Amino acid sequence: MNTQDNAQPIAELMARKRITDEDVLRLRREVYRDGIVSRDEAHDVFALDHAVDEKPESWREFYVEALADFLVNREAPRGYISAENASWLIDWIAHDGVVDHRTELELLVKAMEKATRVPPPLAGFALDQVALAVVDGKGVLARGRVLTPGMVGEDEVELLRRILYAAGGDGSIAITRDEAEVLFRINDRTSEADNHHSWTELFTKAIACSLMVASGYAPPSREEALRREDWLNDTSVNLGGFFSRMFSGSLSAHMDAVRLETGSEAYYGQRNAEQSGLRTSSERIDEGEVAWLVERIGRDGVLHDNEKALLGYLKRESPDIHPALQPLLDKVA
Repeated sequence: MNTQDNAQPIAELMARKRITDEDVLRLRREVYRDGIVSRDEAHDVFALDHAVDEKPESWREFYVEALADFLVNREAPRGYISAENASWLIDWIAHDGVVDHRTELELLVKAMEKATRVPPPLAGFALDQVALAVVDGKGVLARGRVLTPGMVGEDEVELLRRILYAAGGDGSIAITRDEAEVLFRINDRTSEADNHHSWTELFTKAIACSLMVASGYAPPSREEALRREDWLNDTSVNLGGFFSRMFSGSLSAHMDAVRLETGSEAYYGQRNAEQSGLRTSSERIDEGEVAWLVERIGRDGVLHDNEKALLGYLKRESPDIHPALQPLLDKVA
């Protein structure tokens, strides 16, 4: 879409304060005429969404699709959200650090799901949006439906799950420490609430994953991908399927998922052989991890149900836990 050629139609739509399905079709043809969504075109789409209140459902679909394409596919290598684009997105959709519009939240999550790698600040920002809604009742999750601050509902759990899957763990499969911190913050503020039962499962497995799982199948960095484009065309690598399996079943199932994800072994070869000797040690919980965990479990003086569930899970699944954690483990059956 040429900015000069379309300045008048864009201005007319803004002045009219209404977008029709026919307008969306015209905009879609113009934006995708050259197959690339430019930064100017992305700005126009953002501006229209903010300036026009009356929009059809087809607008939301076009908005999310076009801007996700811009964020993920505009720069080489395709499939990566650059740090620059992540910062640009946060600046555009956040007001005082909070996302207020449903289409903008959907764009954020869809872009992350579409990308091979997501910059850690963008993943943290997405998780924070759910935390703000759950803890303080702020943001788009609190709009248009009943949201009880201090309680985790099923919708919030599923959104957290989507974000964690999409984030891919800061360039690795494991849940990062920063992601775990957000989950603990949510848990601390909702420990006495009537949360949906799925929250206990997600919290327990995500924190356990953060402590115990090292996969060895991380996506490459942007720099590596620019040098190794063939890796991106290897359709046998299924990171999404791997990460999903990691969240179903026991830790042994997590580790089986690691061992069975062999599609990239021909490429990584020697690296995988080196990683195989580290997998058992990655299941151990060492002194540093224990110190971090002890600081967070029961920090209000009470051992809450989800914390008991986490300790029980670690007690059952980890083959080697540091003795410093034993006093807490002794408090659970």
